[in-house]
Amino acid sequence: MPRQTKDETVNTEPLNSTDTVQNIDGDATPASDAQEKVEVVDVAMGSPLPGMKQQLDESVRIPKATIDILKDQVFGFDTFFVTSQEPYEGGILFKGNLRGQPAKSYEKITNRLQNKFGDQYKVFLLINPEDEKPVAVVVPRQTLQPETTAVPEWFAAAAFGVVTIFTLLLRNVPVLQDNLLSTFDNLELLKDGVSGALVTALIIGVHEIGHILAARDTGIKLAVPYFVPSWQIGSFGAITRIVNIVRNREDLLKVAAAGPLAGFSLGFVLLLLGFILPPSDGLGLVIDPAVFHESFLVGGLAKLILGDALKEGTKLSINPLVLWAWAGLLINAINSIPAGELDGGRIAFAMWGRKIATRISSFAIGLLGISALFNDVAFYWVVLIFFLQRGPIAPLSEEISDPENNYISIGVAILLFGLLVSLPYPFPFDASQLTDFDL
Repeated sequence: MPRQTKDETVNTEPLNSTDTVQNIDGDATPASDAQEKVEVVDVAMGSPLPGMKQQLDESVRIPKATIDILKDQVFGFDTFFVTSQEPYEGGILFKGNLRGQPAKSYEKITNRLQNKFGDQYKVFLLINPEDEKPVAVVVPRQTLQPETTAVPEWFAAAAFGVVTIFTLLLRNVPVLQDNLLSTFDNLELLKDGVSGALVTALIIGVHEIGHILAARDTGIKLAVPYFVPSWQIGSFGAITRIVNIVRNREDLLKVAAAGPLAGFSLGFVLLLLGFILPPSDGLGLVIDPAVFHESFLVGGLAKLILGDALKEGTKLSINPLVLWAWAGLLINAINSIPAGELDGGRIAFAMWGRKIATRISSFAIGLLGISALFNDVAFYWVVLIFFLQRGPIAPLSEEISDPENNYISIGVAILLFGLLVSLPYPFPFDASQLTDFDL
C-alpha cells in the first residue's frame, strides 16, 4: 500500500463538546465556547444559511482532521485566508479575508474541495449579515437533501391548475360573479369567458415559459409550477420552486427577471392593440372611464390614445382586449412585488444582496398589509406571501459577486414597470375638471 502522509490521514472522529477549535493563529478555545458562538449565529436573523434544512446527526458532522485539510489545502492565501472557524449545525463556518475576485476564488475553492473529497461536501461563499464580511460555510451534502412530500407535486399542481382554469373563466362572466353558487347550474355561461381566459392565460403562460428558458440556460432546476386561482382577477400567477442550489446572484436574476419580462412585454403589446383596434363585434364593452384611474400605466395610455373621448362620468365603449391584457399585466405586477420568494423578491435579492432585500421585503409586506385594509386582492396576496412565499431565499453557492449592470438595469425596469401597473392614475382625464378644481 502507498505510504500515507500526515495531511492525507483523515481522523473520522467528529468535533464534539470536549474538543477544541483552533484558529489560524494557533489560539485554541474550548469547543463549548465555540458552540455558544454558533448558537448566536444560528438564531440570529439573517443566518448565513437561511432556509436550509440542517441535520444534527453526529454521523454527518465534519471530522477534525478534515477541518484541518479544509483550512490548509482547500482554502489558502490566494482565495480565502481563514482567521477563525466555528461549528455551524452539521458543518463549519470559516471567517477570514477573501482574496481576489469572489467568483474566481470560489471556483478555485470548489475545485480543490472536489479534488480532496469528491462530492462529500458543499462550500458556500456568503456575506455574514452580522458584520457584512465574507464567510465560507462547508457542510456535508447529506444535510442538503430536499424533503419529500406525501402528495406528488404533479398531482397537486394539476389540481390547482384545474381550479385556476375555472376561476379564469369565471372572472370573465360578470353575471356569475354576482352569485357563485349559481355557476354550477349555468355552466354553459362559462363559454362566454373563454376569450378573456385565453388571453390572460397566454400572458401567464408566456411568463412561465420565460422562467423555464432562462433556467435551462443557467442550469437551474425548477419544480412543477403551482397556478394559484383567484376569484378577483382569475389567477395570482404561479408559484415555482427552485429545487437545486443556484450558482450566483446573476443566474438568479436571469431566471427571476425572465418571467416578468416576457409577461409584461406580451401584456403591454396586447394592451396597446386593445386601445387601438375596434371591438370585433362593433359594440365592445361599455365601461365607466373612472376604472382607468386604478392603474397609472393603463390610465396614462388611455389618456394618450383615446384623448378627448375619455371624459369623467361619460360611458365609453372599448375593446375587451384592454381588460383582458390589463388582468395579465396586473398578475405579472403582483408577482414583481419585491417581497419574499416572489419574482420581485428574488430580483431584489439578486441585485442588492440578502440584507437589503430583506429590508425591502419587510417594507413591501407592510405596505401590502396596510393596503389589505382597503383592497381584498391585497388581503389575499399578503396572506399568500406570509404562508407560502415569505422566504427566506435559499443560499446561493456564491452570493458575493454582483450581477452585470445590464441585468441590474432589466431588474430595476421590471420593478418600476410593476409599480406603474399597480399605482393609481391621480390626474383627471378632462381639463374642465382641473379648471374647476383650480377655481
